[in-house]
Amino acid sequence: MSQPVRDGVVLIPRPEQNPTALKAALAVVAADRLPEMIDGQTKAMAEAIEAGSVQPIRSFVAHWSAVVEIERHPATAQAYHRANYLANHAGTVQECREHAATVADLYRAAYAAVNG
Repeated sequence: MSQPVRDGVVLIPRPEQNPTALKAALAVVAADRLPEMIDGQTKAMAEAIEAGSVQPIRSFVAHWSAVVEIERHPATAQAYHRANYLANHAGTVQECREHAATVADLYRAAYAAVNG
């Protein structure tokens, strides 16, 4: 299983797990993903209202906490994005699976680091 790639460089401290703090952190480490986050927040709010549950909001916060965790470590972010690119441009199914597994492993490790 892949572990987070740690080169000792951390762009920002780990933010609090709330939409406002995560949005501010994402603006620093991966501003190009802000529209995706905002869209996800809107959808999570709508699902929460429809379901009468805060679980969609909790899932949104957990996911974006993991994304920020990846992006705040440049070496991890580089490995994640490289594997994602290679998975999407693989020449064979086996290559795609290998790179997709790396993406999943890095995401799971980041998710566990911030969500326990």
